[in-house]
Amino acid sequence: MESERPDALFHDPYARRLAGPRAERIVDAMPKGRAWAWPMIVRTAVMDEVILRTIERDGVATVLNLAAGLDTRPYRLALAPSLRWVEADFPDVIAYKAEQLAGERPRSQLERVAIDLTDVARRRTLFARVAAAASPVLVVTEGLLIYLTPEQVGALADDLATPSGIRWWLLDLASPRLLRMMEKNWGRAVAAGNAPFQFAPAEGTAFFDAHGWQELEFRSTWDEANRLDRADVPFAWLWRLLSRFSSKRRQAEFRRMSGIVLLRRR
Repeated sequence: MESERPDALFHDPYARRLAGPRAERIVDAMPKGRAWAWPMIVRTAVMDEVILRTIERDGVATVLNLAAGLDTRPYRLALAPSLRWVEADFPDVIAYKAEQLAGERPRSQLERVAIDLTDVARRRTLFARVAAAASPVLVVTEGLLIYLTPEQVGALADDLATPSGIRWWLLDLASPRLLRMMEKNWGRAVAAGNAPFQFAPAEGTAFFDAHGWQELEFRSTWDEANRLDRADVPFAWLWRLLSRFSSKRRQAEFRRMSGIVLLRRR
């Protein structure tokens, strides 16, 4: 949807091929599926920016994308051929993606790993191998953590903090208030797909402090949507006006309702 806009924030020439008619049906079947696409569009654009900036500024040698899904950043971003990009996801997802993109050439070195990330022993082996091969490593988990329990997220954070070569972690984070809103609109649909919404820590990024990570950067989804002109929400002007007259605490709470976060290893 975004790629086909004349003022697109990003261009993914593989999106329709990978998503196919099935994805169109899924979006159309979800309540407000198209109307609420803007947070995902903003998330994609902001993560693109943060990934490219972190690679350039901090000398990232490897990007490890966990639950990579149908992401095509190794093909569409301006990446150095020397950069190592590792995608990890379920075997069926990896096989489908490899089939659909056969013949296409990624801009960086690309490795795909078929793995169930809830298999703790296998993921620890993967993290250690990736970090040992080429570090420093930037980990990306886009649209993943919300489907895990707090215990699972904590365990994943601990495992990512173990290899010294893993330095940064880029993720998206929801608040309890946003989780309740999402549950109201989409809770029944995602639960039917055995993927209920679960992770939205009340303490925000402080959740990760005890697991070896600290917040380096927080990009509010709402602020970024306004910056990128994608706040496609009814009465968005009213939200902006009301926020100007709210207390600083309420403004901070609203900004932190949803965001893209870059964590740094302690």
